[in-house]
Amino acid sequence: MTEAAQTREERATALKGLGTARKRVEDVRFTQGKGNYVDDIKLDGMLFGDFVRSPYAHAKVLSINTEAATALPGVVAVLTAADLEPLGLHWMPTLAGDKQMVLADGKVLFQGQEVAFVIAEDRYIAADAVELVEVEYEEQPVIVDPFKALEPDAPVLREDIRDQLEGAHGPRKHNNHIFTWEQGDKAATEAVLAGADVVAEEMVYYHRTHPCPLETCGCVASMDKVNGKLTLYGTFQAPHAVRTVASLISGIAEHNIRVISPDIGGGFGNKVGVYPGYICSVVASIVTGKPVKWVEDRIENLTSTAFARDYWMKGKIAATKDGKITGLWCHTTADHGAFDACADPTKFPAGFMNICTGSYDIPTAYLSVDGVYTNKAPGGVAYRCSFRVTEAAYFIERMIEVLAIKLGMDAAELRRINFIRADQFPYQSALGWEYDSGNYHAAWEKAMKAVDYEGLRAEQAKRLEDFKAGKTRKLMGIGLTHFTEIVGAGPVKNCDILGLGMFDSCEIRIHPTGSAIARLGTISQGQGHATTFAQILASEIGIPADDITVEEGDTDTAPYGLGTYGSRSTPVAGAATAMAGRKIRAKAQMIAAYLLEVHDDDVEFDVDRFVVKGAPERFKTMKEIAFASYNQAIPGVEPGLEAVSYYDPPNMTYPFGAYVCVVDVDVDTGVTDIRQFYALDDCGTRINPMIIEGQVHGGLTEALAIAMGQEMAYDEIGNVKTATLMDFFWPSPFETPNYQTDWTTTPSPHHPIGAKGVGESPNVGGVPCFSNAVHDAFRPFGLTQTNMPHDHWRVWKVAHDLGLHG
Repeated sequence: MTEAAQTREERATALKGLGTARKRVEDVRFTQGKGNYVDDIKLDGMLFGDFVRSPYAHAKVLSINTEAATALPGVVAVLTAADLEPLGLHWMPTLAGDKQMVLADGKVLFQGQEVAFVIAEDRYIAADAVELVEVEYEEQPVIVDPFKALEPDAPVLREDIRDQLEGAHGPRKHNNHIFTWEQGDKAATEAVLAGADVVAEEMVYYHRTHPCPLETCGCVASMDKVNGKLTLYGTFQAPHAVRTVASLISGIAEHNIRVISPDIGGGFGNKVGVYPGYICSVVASIVTGKPVKWVEDRIENLTSTAFARDYWMKGKIAATKDGKITGLWCHTTADHGAFDACADPTKFPAGFMNICTGSYDIPTAYLSVDGVYTNKAPGGVAYRCSFRVTEAAYFIERMIEVLAIKLGMDAAELRRINFIRADQFPYQSALGWEYDSGNYHAAWEKAMKAVDYEGLRAEQAKRLEDFKAGKTRKLMGIGLTHFTEIVGAGPVKNCDILGLGMFDSCEIRIHPTGSAIARLGTISQGQGHATTFAQILASEIGIPADDITVEEGDTDTAPYGLGTYGSRSTPVAGAATAMAGRKIRAKAQMIAAYLLEVHDDDVEFDVDRFVVKGAPERFKTMKEIAFASYNQAIPGVEPGLEAVSYYDPPNMTYPFGAYVCVVDVDVDTGVTDIRQFYALDDCGTRINPMIIEGQVHGGLTEALAIAMGQEMAYDEIGNVKTATLMDFFWPSPFETPNYQTDWTTTPSPHHPIGAKGVGESPNVGGVPCFSNAVHDAFRPFGLTQTNMPHDHWRVWKVAHDLGLHG
């Protein structure tokens, strides 16, 4: 069939653009074992690094003896803080404006902290040498409770900033205090609470967990001393930012540093920050003149790289007798571990926790957050959420449940009467955010009908009767959540990392034959960027997605960008891609007009071509235009067809969702059986429905893990009790339920294609939904709150404490 004979619909289908369930193009090589990860990289003469780590959570380092280790055949060197100090590299800056030891400088502050770095010819020799390094410690009192850390007589953890009255984010009120961050109107909120008909109070704890990506963190540093150039391969979620940080720390000019992120086996925030392994590998390569590889093992990843959550949230929510919410008050105690290395925008030391008013029209609110040092690993990250949004969503959705109990009201109805109305958008929240768009009532109504909510409540009532009559030992819980996420960290006016504004970028080159390459400042960790970004471009420039290559992760070829985390790929880089595509299309229009011998305004874009208005039989396809751009002299138009866009969004985007979970709880064993989970997501314009569904399934399974068992637990002397996957819960197919996915579509009014982002939404909404279901099962017996995770032992203990055994 000729191009002229094809229908418009046939041409649109052939593009595989927006809305197409296109198969992931990345999977062809991954399923054939052709992935290229950091540990696959092998360079001539490569050495291997490994860490001596502290067995203690808090101790003075009295001496380090490296003689036996350096004497081992194959060992090249052993680095300590004393070796790094002359270079000014024994401490490094953190993303949060604090500083962190690269190697232990006088003391250690958490179990697993890096004490010395062994460099050897073989990774097994390096591991053997680690065991030969003799470190003499003097144990110190350990603090793993953030509230105890702020007691007047608590031991000082950070001797380097003892008695320092100012921190990176303002005054410090204790030696173990990091910052206080406040948002909202405190006096007005307290006045509302004092005069309210009903006030519900609760302490809501979101336990410490860990992103635990399939691939652990690692890097290969290779310093070319002849040319003065450093190449750094690594598991970096923000390659350009790592390059800038590497330049600032090492003193090497940034144009002489090349950072490459190859394939990454999951990130989930764990690979945003800079770790001592990166610094030590670079130093070791500079010193030895050879490439140095460092890849951590699973225990190291769990115990010493960036954790997530660990928020104690004290809440008060005020309402009228008929359930209209009038005010919200929250004070959070945030356990940041030994160093404040949280991956938050500088202007938001507690991230976007001020989204804690959620989907509700709450007129008055106040939030304060105290960051606290403890003897735990540092580096709080946005584990599949945008900077504390999961904590905020968990807090408000638990507070709604507690208020419903206080009012004796149905939790679904309480939500419905307090939703922000569709006609209120753009909505200004009491804590400062401007929500872009939404139709919460429509989504909620669709969800309630889809699950037959009234029927579920009737079944639950019957189950309770049978339980009390001794006919069953299983209770039924219905978990509800309506969440609003804030994603697309990007407005430079609001967001930066270490002073770098969080814009993003895309560069497009159309080849003479009509194929294209798009290079972006992001980096995929499994989200399917090579598939979806090509689809955005296909719709924008009329070239089939199959003819578009997407390239990321190489700072020598990609335009500067701030990376992938906080669900910012589509809201920021996707927008940059669309805008670059429109620049291409604008130039293509001029070329088409010249070729068709009409004025620019007399042609219009039609799927994959420009046609003459009123005469669609006269057209030039994008393939023809591409070739002409390279072989014809067109007056006023430069040869070639290329464009670059740096996109600074005017606002963030606000995806939302309505989730329902139905669970059966065996009170005698604590076993929970999730028999239904319905997830409705509104992510604005849907780019690829199949990838969206995969993202939702993956995010919900992570939410299941967090809510039902995944925890970084510490004993009283700082030992990590969940340092292996035997103890840190990973759901298998046996535990993972079937998910029913659904959607509504409310495009973002300011995004070029109306997209909002979806990758993190299921984690944000899923955790409180799973948790609310367990709580709801015990609600008739007076339970208002119990802390996650809801593993079998804890659920059994709840049943026991409520007198349901026997």
